[in-house]
Amino acid sequence: MSEASEKQAVGTSGGIGVVIVAAGRGARAGQADGPKQYQRIGGRAVIAHTLDMFLSHPLIGPVVVAIHADDAELLQRSAGAHADRLITVIGGPSRQASVRLGLLALRDRAPAKVLVHDAVRPFVDAGLIDRTIEAIGERQGALPALPVADTLKRESATGMIDETVSRAGLHAAQTPQGFPFWPLLAAHEKAHHLGKAEFTDDAAIAEWAHIPVKIVPGSPDNVKLTWARDIALADQRLSSAQRFPDIRTGNGYDVHALEPGDHVTLCGVAIPYERKLSGHSDADVGLHALTDALLATCGAGDIGTHFPPSDPQWKGAASKIFVEHAAKLVRERGGRIANADITLICEAPRVGPHRAAMTEALSAMLGIAPERISIKATTNEKLGFVGRGEGIAAIATASVVYPGEVPA
Repeated sequence: MSEASEKQAVGTSGGIGVVIVAAGRGARAGQADGPKQYQRIGGRAVIAHTLDMFLSHPLIGPVVVAIHADDAELLQRSAGAHADRLITVIGGPSRQASVRLGLLALRDRAPAKVLVHDAVRPFVDAGLIDRTIEAIGERQGALPALPVADTLKRESATGMIDETVSRAGLHAAQTPQGFPFWPLLAAHEKAHHLGKAEFTDDAAIAEWAHIPVKIVPGSPDNVKLTWARDIALADQRLSSAQRFPDIRTGNGYDVHALEPGDHVTLCGVAIPYERKLSGHSDADVGLHALTDALLATCGAGDIGTHFPPSDPQWKGAASKIFVEHAAKLVRERGGRIANADITLICEAPRVGPHRAAMTEALSAMLGIAPERISIKATTNEKLGFVGRGEGIAAIATASVVYPGEVPA
C-alpha cells in the first residue's frame, strides 16, 4: 500500500488545502510581457487576483503554488504581502506533473479536502469556491462546469465537417476542482508510477481512478485566460470596474438585558462577570449588530430573518454562526469586506483587556486582516438603562466593496 493510501485509511487532520497551478509558459498568450499568469490586468498580475480570492476565504488553509523554475522572483513580486503565506514548489513538465508535486507539498499538513485551481482563472468568486467545497465527500470529488451551449462539429482529416456532435449532457470544465485529499494524491501517485501522463485535469484522473465526481454549477465569469485577447479583455473589465467602485456601508444596532450569571460574551469572547446577557442565543450584542450591518450591505434582511428567535435550534447558539452566515452571503454576491467597526456601550465589564482577543476572533470569522477591524467601548455616563447597568448595547458599521458596474 502506498503512503498516500495508508494515510487515507487512517484519516486526515482536517482543513482545506489549495494547489494553484502556475508553472506553464502560456505561449498562446504571447511572451512579450512574460508568462500570462504574471501579465497585468487591472494594474496587478493575473495570479495576484487569483491568490486574493483564495487567501481571503475563511475556510482555506495552506496554499501551494506550483511555478516554473525561472519564476520565483515573479511570484514573490506578484504576491506582495501574501508571499509569506504561500508554499512554493517547482512544477513539472505538464499540468498533471505540477499538480502531483503540489499535492506532495501538502502531504505533511494532511488537509481533509483539496482544491486545484488554474492561476489564470482570476475571476473565480467565493460563491463558486463554497459550492465546490460543499460538494466534496469522503470519496467524491467536485467539478464546477457549465453546460455546453454551442453546436459542436467534429472535423475530418480533410478539414471538412465530419459530423455534428450532440451536446446533450456535455459540460465545459472549470476550476477549482475539489477532492478528498488522500484519494486524489493516491490517484496521482498511481498514474505517475504507471507512466500515465495524458490527463488534462484532475477530474479526468479521478475518473480513471474510479473516484466519482459531482458537477456543481460553474460561473460564466470564471474564464481561463488563454490568448492575448483574453488578457486584454480582462484588463479592460477590471480597469473599468475600478473606475466605478460599488462601496456600500451597513449599520446595525442591538441591545440585551443583563441577568444573574457568571460571564458575558462580547464579540466572540467570554468575559468573566457577575451577570450575563439575556437572549435566545448567547446574546452577543456586538456580533448581532455586526450581522445586521453586513446583511444591510446586500439587502439581505436582518438577523431575525435568517435566525428567528422563535426557532429552538438557535437556543444558546454561538453568535459567530450568524456573522459567518452573513459574511458568506456577502461573498456569494461578490462582496469583499473592507472594514468592520463595533462600539460596545456598557458601564461594565471592562472591554479594553479583551480587545485583542475580540479582534482575533472577528478576523477569523470575517476572513479579513485585524487592521480592518475596530472594536471600541464607551460608557453611557450613568444615564438610561445602560447607565444603570441594566443592559449592554452595541452599534456596528460594515463597509463592503462589491463588483463595480462596467460602463456601457
